[in-house]
Amino acid sequence: MEKLLLHKWLAACGVASRRAAEQMIRAGRVRVNGQPVLRVPCFCDPRADSIEVDGRIIRPPETRIYIAVHKPRGCTSTVRDPHAERCVVDLAPPHLAGRLKPVGRLDKDSEGLVVLTDDGPLIHRLTHPRYHIEKEYVVGVEGRVGADTCKALTGGVLLDDGPARALRAAVLGQDHRRSVVRIVLGEGRKRQIRRMFEALGFKVVSLRRVRMGPIRLGRLAAGNWRHLTKAEVRMLYRAVSLDEGDRFVQPS
Repeated sequence: MEKLLLHKWLAACGVASRRAAEQMIRAGRVRVNGQPVLRVPCFCDPRADSIEVDGRIIRPPETRIYIAVHKPRGCTSTVRDPHAERCVVDLAPPHLAGRLKPVGRLDKDSEGLVVLTDDGPLIHRLTHPRYHIEKEYVVGVEGRVGADTCKALTGGVLLDDGPARALRAAVLGQDHRRSVVRIVLGEGRKRQIRRMFEALGFKVVSLRRVRMGPIRLGRLAAGNWRHLTKAEVRMLYRAVSLDEGDRFVQPS
């Protein structure tokens, strides 16, 4: 297992939120291999290191939870947001919601697949640019999108934070007013698809994520959730080159 940020690992184990875990570290309440750790950020290897908080050895939960939810529009992809009516973790069963974190973000005005889990190492790799996890979207756009626009999307569009490109783009259907476009990204920047189309002169009117890596939204209705199957969890681990010996799957 690669080294992980200590405060993130403590949060994944349910000790405290990331911010509270940082405060614990700075207060000298956390020891790694018997030595107090006073700086943030710092790293740990949970397999090799002995990690204590207030003298209590911290171990990961015996099981891990993996859930797919269909985030509706208006729901934020956060654990907690005092300004939001509903957060994506609120879609999970109440007895599990406190353990779960979303894998990446899906903006408030978009809908579709979000994976929730308490598996810190998996979250880390699925959201790290190094692993190029594909995200697939079905996008409704005002106007008629042609082959030249799809070529521009895959060739690269210059945004204010640098060039952005789609891995694949294709028109699924259109009429005289709107087009439906399938677009696949290998990165996940803030409101990237909306900004790419805007730069090309199009307005996005609907956006639904239908796939993340090997996990598909399928027929899951908006606002609903389901457990990932063991096969799906295994595919996620393979997609990010994690050892299946690190896998903790919820009971079936």
